[in-house]
Amino acid sequence: MSRTVAVVAFERISLFHLSVPGVVFDEDMPGRAADRYRVRICSGEPERKTLRTSGRIALAVDAGPAAIARADVVVVPSWRGVEEPAPQALLEAILRAHRRGATIVGLCLGAFVVAETGLLDGRRATTHWAGASAFARRFPAVRIEPDVLYVDEGDVVTSAGTAAGIDCCLHLVRRHHGAEVANELARRLVVPPHRQGGQAQYIAQPLPAATGDARFDEVLDWVRGHLADALDVDTLAERAAMSRRSFTRHFRERTGTSATQWILEQRLALAQRLLETSDEPIERVATAAGFGSSTSLRQHFVAAFATNPTAWRRQFRG
Repeated sequence: MSRTVAVVAFERISLFHLSVPGVVFDEDMPGRAADRYRVRICSGEPERKTLRTSGRIALAVDAGPAAIARADVVVVPSWRGVEEPAPQALLEAILRAHRRGATIVGLCLGAFVVAETGLLDGRRATTHWAGASAFARRFPAVRIEPDVLYVDEGDVVTSAGTAAGIDCCLHLVRRHHGAEVANELARRLVVPPHRQGGQAQYIAQPLPAATGDARFDEVLDWVRGHLADALDVDTLAERAAMSRRSFTRHFRERTGTSATQWILEQRLALAQRLLETSDEPIERVATAAGFGSSTSLRQHFVAAFATNPTAWRRQFRG
């Protein structure tokens, strides 16, 4: 069956974000004509017929919140900022569409607008990794998953940043029309039909700030300088002059995670930097980062980033 897709436009929208659902849900997509999408660019700003894009290009729109409320799929392709609330008329239009049975889609920061409606309360969602902390703070009732490309909750779908919107929209085409149509469309767009991994691959992992406990911080600094060594909780507790039990409790209170997990994260971060900035063989990177062997490094890398060290180096060094 044919579906109407309302793509929400607003002042200062990025042309790239606007074009993602437009090009994926194109009326000339593969498959039967009766199954194609009808895309409408709709203003999320009540009474606005002309909008300025981020590139200072004027965008004329002939539809507004009323058309959004009548759509079968509503796509909010982004939003102006993580702290800026959406117009009430837009939120009400999205809710009316949802009550009619529409699928609501928040791409990138568009997830913030969808979350404002309350449709994500008690459910999972994702957004651009740079906005994940602000999202968690503004919408504590939503379970944010910052390391995935998209989250499908059935009637509400959210995606990670920028290009992940293509993955999300192709997923909806696959859901509506099957893998064959989605794969053919992906070939036309020259993108993978289904991308492996998640946006954890693209998140820089800075070292944590000081905890405010001088002795404890000295232990953390020492660990960062000895990641190639054999490290365990007993060794760290001894350096901190604490019992294992006290150190374990203190560590979680100060860092929000366990010592074992923190050490693993530091080793992975070091391995990332070595892969990106040196020509050292993978085996030497594994040793320098404390994994002992390339096999161990690969296993942990795949588990954390859904890609292997060789692919990581190729991706980030061209």
